[in-house]
Amino acid sequence: MKRAHGFTLLELLVAVAIFALTGAMAYSGLQQVLDQQHFTEAAATRLADVQKAYRIMERDLEQLSRRGIRNEFGDRVGALVGGSGYSGVEFSRTGYANPAGFVRSDIQRVAYVADQTALLRRSWRVLDRAQDSKADEQTLIEGVQHFEMRFLDQGNEWRDTWPPQQTALAAPSPVAGAGATGAAAGLPRAIEVSLELDDIGTLRWLFMVPEGPDLAAQQNPAGGTDPNGGANRPSPNAGDAQDAVDEATQ
Repeated sequence: MKRAHGFTLLELLVAVAIFALTGAMAYSGLQQVLDQQHFTEAAATRLADVQKAYRIMERDLEQLSRRGIRNEFGDRVGALVGGSGYSGVEFSRTGYANPAGFVRSDIQRVAYVADQTALLRRSWRVLDRAQDSKADEQTLIEGVQHFEMRFLDQGNEWRDTWPPQQTALAAPSPVAGAGATGAAAGLPRAIEVSLELDDIGTLRWLFMVPEGPDLAAQQNPAGGTDPNGGANRPSPNAGDAQDAVDEATQ
């Protein structure tokens, strides 16, 4: 009669140990793959948020309008104001879509404001605001540590505030009507945005400002002004402006 052969206890322990070691190595590799996938997805989502903020800002700043406004207190505010104690930047932009055909201007008032660790975009549905006018608020990007803008004037000098100090106290233009504080400064040639993010670092974006017609040329035959303030259109000399911006940023 033959004896039945099997595994000894030692052989079983060795087999279990090898299986456990192989499983631990496989789990460690799988965990690294999952962590890398999570990191890649988070980085892609973050990059998409930054790109979205850039596109929205580009759309706004490259359609600046010379139309000033009156704020909630009836004070005149220029077409573009930033710095000098103002938290962020506020301006008028053209290209305000109106698919429903409401009776309103195609110019929109927009502001960019850093609120703690977020960059906010505020927009108003009317230009000359009443005290009950409320802004629509959109969070563009989180994790903002610092936000500022610089403005390139017609002399190719960078300004931290707009309108520049020497023109901010100038008398409003009678042609500009409701919101012409600092109208003598017009609009800058370019705007530089500096955005410091906690995970990416400092980003600097440079936007060209299209040259539009002077407000004096927007008077209608009756002697008034265009209620929309006149939409900015790219200047035929946009190439010269680009050359000036490139020279100023070197």
